[in-house]
Formats: sequence, C-alpha cells, structure tokens
Amino acid sequence: MSNALAVTNENFEQEVLQSQQPVLVDFWAAWCGPCKAVAPTLDALAREYAGTLKVVKLDVDEYGDLAGRYGVQSIPTLLLFKGGQPVERLVGNYPKPMIVAKIQQHL
Repeated sequence: MSNALAVTNENFEQEVLQSQQPVLVDFWAAWCGPCKAVAPTLDALAREYAGTLKVVKLDVDEYGDLAGRYGVQSIPTLLLFKGGQPVERLVGNYPKPMIVAKIQQHL
C-alpha cells in the first residue's frame, strides 16, 4: 500500500493548492512501467518527509483534465507545488538523490 495520498478532481484544490506545506504530485498511470519503478522512492519520501512534505498521486487516466492543466505530456511527471504554484518539474524515473535535491530547496 502506498504512503502517498490519491488525489482526484474533488480534493486536488484542498490537498494540493491550499496545502500549507509543499506537495509533490506524482502524475502516473497503472500501465506505466517507469511510474511503477519510481513508486517505492515516492513512498519512502512520503514516510521520511511526513509533516514537512506531502506526497500525492494523480492517475492521469482518470483525471486527464488536471494533468493537461499542468502541461503533463509524459509520465511519470513529478510536480512540486508550493503556495499553490508548481515550482519544480521532473519528467521520468529519477533516482532518489536527484528528487531530494529538487525538493530540498523548497522545504
């Protein structure tokens, strides 16, 4: 089971845009191999940064309109939101140290 919260059209604004802490959004799909490969890293980050960083997952097959709103064209795409705005973007399966380096500067 994932440590990352699943977000939908219904809770995206509350969980991501109105969050008091930075939010790492994983735009993914169940059929995506690289998405599955990066999932354990994201689960680890959700545990390690609990209370400092929120990690959420958005299924692009179900919520393609949200993915489109943020220009997601390839998955996995990781978008880091701070203050309701995207501040970092990683497209692809990155190693944990690279993801940490990107988010660390916004915590």
